[in-house]
Amino acid sequence: MENDNNSLSLLETKLDDLINRFVEQQGIIDSYILKERDWKKSKLLKNKELKILQDRILKAEAND
Repeated sequence: MENDNNSLSLLETKLDDLINRFVEQQGIIDSYILKERDWKKSKLLKNKELKILQDRILKAEAND
């Protein structure tokens, strides 16, 4: 009987450790996803700005 209680206690401890590790990893993943989204947004804005500048250069060259 005592062995069963020790087994259950050990199982609960291991389960708690796994849950805590999962929560920690989930926080790291969420942080990475936010950084990735910000990076993509910034990249899109910069590409849009580059396209506008390239169009202006082409128009300026055409007017010369």
